[in-house]
Amino acid sequence: MLLTDHVITVPLDHDHTDGPTIEVYAREIAAADGRDRPYLVYLQGGPGFEAPRPSTLPSSPSWLERALRDFRVIMLDQRGTGRSTPYGDPGPDAVADAQRLVHFRADAIVRDAECLREHLGARRWSVLGQSFGGFTALHYLSVAPDSLREVLFTGGLPPVGRPVDEVYSATFDAMRVLDRRYHRTYPRDAARLRELLDRCDAGDIRTPGGEPISRRLMRTIGHHLGAHGGAENIHHVLELDFSSPAFRHDVTALLPFDARNPLYSVLHESSYADGGATRWSSERVQPDDFTGDSALLTAEHLFPWHFQDTPGLRPYRDVAAVLADHPWPRLYDADVLARVDVPCAAVIYADDPFVIRRFSEETADLLPGMRRWLTDEYLHNGLRADGSRVLDRLMTLVRA
Repeated sequence: MLLTDHVITVPLDHDHTDGPTIEVYAREIAAADGRDRPYLVYLQGGPGFEAPRPSTLPSSPSWLERALRDFRVIMLDQRGTGRSTPYGDPGPDAVADAQRLVHFRADAIVRDAECLREHLGARRWSVLGQSFGGFTALHYLSVAPDSLREVLFTGGLPPVGRPVDEVYSATFDAMRVLDRRYHRTYPRDAARLRELLDRCDAGDIRTPGGEPISRRLMRTIGHHLGAHGGAENIHHVLELDFSSPAFRHDVTALLPFDARNPLYSVLHESSYADGGATRWSSERVQPDDFTGDSALLTAEHLFPWHFQDTPGLRPYRDVAAVLADHPWPRLYDADVLARVDVPCAAVIYADDPFVIRRFSEETADLLPGMRRWLTDEYLHNGLRADGSRVLDRLMTLVRA
């Protein structure tokens, strides 16, 4: 692989070019004989995660080798992540912090990408969007379709115009199905899980650093049920002795939200908001059977108590509260999408608890150039689990 670094300076607020600036980093990856191939920009899931780092190992990432046969790949570290200017620690003024962070959503990422495309001298390029990266790619289609040669979505076709509460309600329904499936596969784990949660209530279960893990926080390990192989990960951790160092380490690693990528927590609900304030939607629409002493596992549901129960997130509590009340602008324009003339292909995972199938199918219906692949072979991380096959099939579909 041939690697080239690109660093550009962009406005923090693209509507005010005379204000503060940040740096955005991208790594260009080409095969030895692929210096002149067209560009494919990869938009990572999240929000708040840097692009994957390339390796000669086939699994890092598994789709890269297939992509390099046709493209030069641009791994974009979305603003605030990786080698781009980091968000960092919160300041003393939560309102000022929130005013900065409103410029870290998909709309700003697309404008960064446009600056990078112009920097590279590309008239158009292709986009591969995974999860939140697919949400970003759909906004790209809404505002700058002429810059796009083709768009590939993997578990990332978001609902258009749906209220955020409706979206989160559907994710709880999807998780209820995956919870039942998990216990059918591992029937003895129900008793193990109840014992674990009872010990959480008693304060007996702690992180390697000695912090207690609450019942409600422990139940968030269920986000792994949305991933290929995730049920096995939970099962294997529940097999361990709950008092062992190995268990404390492994179960803490299963928790979805932590301080390594605070943007993932602070901006998470905003990624589902196609307009309006989220106001802690997961908390407000949580069904009765998920509350109290429930043993149902939850997924990527962010709650205000995450900023209490997770030690590394406590400094971000106030800024998260301000952002929960922020009136987010619309991200998608259904009228534009219905007219856009860009070839698209999407894999829609039938049982995905993060990006709900019926909403993705509605969005696919909007796009005249869309070809879809509906499958239950994978869950949300199909691109990571079997990247070469998934990408190859999408490339075949988009060019059919």
